Amino acid sequence: MAISKEDVLEYISGLSVLELSELVKEFEEKFGVSAQPVAVAGAAGGAAAEAAEEQTEFDVIIKDAGAKKINVIKVIRALTGLGLKEAKAMAEEAGAKVKEGVSKDDAEAAKAELEGAGATVELA
Repeated sequence: MAISKEDVLEYISGLSVLELSELVKEFEEKFGVSAQPVAVAGAAGGAAAEAAEEQTEFDVIIKDAGAKKINVIKVIRALTGLGLKEAKAMAEEAGAKVKEGVSKDDAEAAKAELEGAGATVELA
């Protein structure tokens, strides 16, 4: 009995992430290949630049609350409506998303407020 592609895909869809990761490693070892993506410099660079220009939704991410963490917490509360405990946890967590999927103007305004309070912020 032959196994179809659909059978293989059905089997793989039932695997946990860990099991799938182990399966990929076994494929790499057995066939001497790598599952790492290979980018073509010219084509990928142009496509990435176009994607960056067309971005319409941004995330505001705190990298570091800085020395004036209390001021940063106040701004987080004002921007998100979170309680004190949640805002404090967000300020202390590097990489926390304060705002997700907002317009460029809103993201830049939030970034300016947070940086004015002493935080290090990035837009993604």
